[in-house]
Amino acid sequence: MASIGSYYAPRIALDRTVSAIASARRAVVADRYAINAFAVEWRWFADLLPIAEHWRDLATRTLEPNVFYEPAFALAAAAPFGDDVGAALVWSGTQPRRLLGFFPARVTARRYGLKLPVLIGWTHPYAPLGTPLVERDAAEPVIAAWLAHLAGNPSLPKLMLLPLIAEAGPFAGALATILRRAQLPYADFAQHRRALLEPGEDRARYLERTLTVHRRRELSRTGRRLADLGALLFTATTEPAAVAAEIEGFFALEARGWKGEAGTAAAHHDDVQNFMKSAVVSLAAEGKVQSNRLLLDGQAIAAAITLKSGTAAWYWKTAYDEAFARYAPGMLLSAALTEQLANDEAILRTDSCVAAGTPTLDPIWGERLTLCDRLIALRPDAPFTRGHRLERLRRVGMAAAKSVRARLSRHR
Repeated sequence: MASIGSYYAPRIALDRTVSAIASARRAVVADRYAINAFAVEWRWFADLLPIAEHWRDLATRTLEPNVFYEPAFALAAAAPFGDDVGAALVWSGTQPRRLLGFFPARVTARRYGLKLPVLIGWTHPYAPLGTPLVERDAAEPVIAAWLAHLAGNPSLPKLMLLPLIAEAGPFAGALATILRRAQLPYADFAQHRRALLEPGEDRARYLERTLTVHRRRELSRTGRRLADLGALLFTATTEPAAVAAEIEGFFALEARGWKGEAGTAAAHHDDVQNFMKSAVVSLAAEGKVQSNRLLLDGQAIAAAITLKSGTAAWYWKTAYDEAFARYAPGMLLSAALTEQLANDEAILRTDSCVAAGTPTLDPIWGERLTLCDRLIALRPDAPFTRGHRLERLRRVGMAAAKSVRARLSRHR
């Protein structure tokens, strides 16, 4: 039997060799995309349609996938959520030129109730991730070119806030490297962890690993009780026409639940409903949508929409019929979908897109994605200390208001 040392020595050497080759390749590509060879421009969303093909191509080469920043989704979302949003575009200086970076944001003239301009990365309630699209083979020079453009443009704010970016990962690592190299101060706020499905190698037994025996028995018992009411079926749809038809059923199901009572269901807002329909239909045409339903005697009692891009997926929206709440249809649908996603080797990770503590996913998904909002000083004379203090006070105020609302709701 080989000793531990003799087993690991060649493996370590191999890892170092692979790492060296990868570093050399990145260096060659970075030389091809030298920072002074980039062209950086700002375009409003109304002017982005002509570059959609370049934009879609970048999404296939991006350092980290973000379906919410792809043209099929972002252009549809611009109507209800992006009136004042534009994007910094980083292009190669070579011909034919290629789009290498897509950084959407809005400029706010006031923040914290004061006249303090801030450039804020674009997120909204239907796009809970702020990772820009960056060419994976030239990430650091592209990010450096973007920051240099922001710093050198006197018409832009001196402070930038990037909301909902991952604290760790390829983009976070590349950004941190450039910030340290440029000596740009930054600070993270609102760190939080949400459920993530990242099954690794032992995919077939994922639910056995994450669910307790008690929880598995409880789900099995609930499923049997629901099946006693009629024929129970879990469906998965990816065909574009079928997905387009099923989203109409999703709107109706959502409107019958608590979101309908609260007035936040998509069906109550034409602009949101039109955006969702347009985004889902466009993404489905690219093979990036899966619609799942839990049917009881042919009627949907729970539904979910999952978005995909590259090796990533997002458990984007879900709804269930509250008339069957005692049978936990949302949990049953989530468990069935989890098993399907865990066994899909093309998908490395699925983001839950929900707040920490969500009962339908936190007990099922064992991994966590840590996110933060990052405040960055773009220039040496940026009011970073003031912005840092005000951002901290703003977060304290938001937390206090949330606590008050929670107490009031408990006493109603």
